[in-house]
Amino acid sequence: MNDGEQPAEPPQLVQAATGIAVALCLVISVVHLTAVFLHVAPSNPISQRYDKQIDGWVYPVFEQNWKLFAPDPEAVSRQISARTKRTSATGAVEVSEWFDLTAVDDSAVKHNFFPSHTTNNLLRRAWTAYLDTHGNDDQPRSRRAQMVEEYLRNIAVDRVAGHRGDTFEAIQLRVITRPIAPPTTRDGSQPTRPAAAETRELPWWTVATR
Repeated sequence: MNDGEQPAEPPQLVQAATGIAVALCLVISVVHLTAVFLHVAPSNPISQRYDKQIDGWVYPVFEQNWKLFAPDPEAVSRQISARTKRTSATGAVEVSEWFDLTAVDDSAVKHNFFPSHTTNNLLRRAWTAYLDTHGNDDQPRSRRAQMVEEYLRNIAVDRVAGHRGDTFEAIQLRVITRPIAPPTTRDGSQPTRPAAAETRELPWWTVATR
């Protein structure tokens, strides 16, 4: 560029695209902040009228909770595993061994000073949401329950496929819940005996072709 020469103006198309992108980001930000505010605010005519739309935006990715201010320590530990099923070329049904999803998260957190929110909470919170929306018969009875079920299934499918790299037609989850033993007293005894572990196997879920 010669001295005194003005820099070329960007093409109008680029300017227009940039302006549209900025405006779209601003609109999405305003919608997101408004939905989250109405979600956490006390019940009011607006939140009651648009309850389904707000829940559809917030759950399950943007769910809010206030346990930072009122912590509720875990009373149980859960081991979530998955196994897959597929039909071989000969027509035989092949079922894999159980794959420990929780162990993968635990290994990523161990010795990591800054573990990610995904590693810490994604699978655990998905299962907690499943418990909140499903009965003991594992039947979803609301749109939110269906959404949570799909969310949990997609997490399991992505993790199994990412670690094994094979294809499959269905997936099943198994959750082993072990109560955390209460702390011992000064004399070395436990105030109560911890309950036995519980094992829950979910139904087989069909997986879309990857």
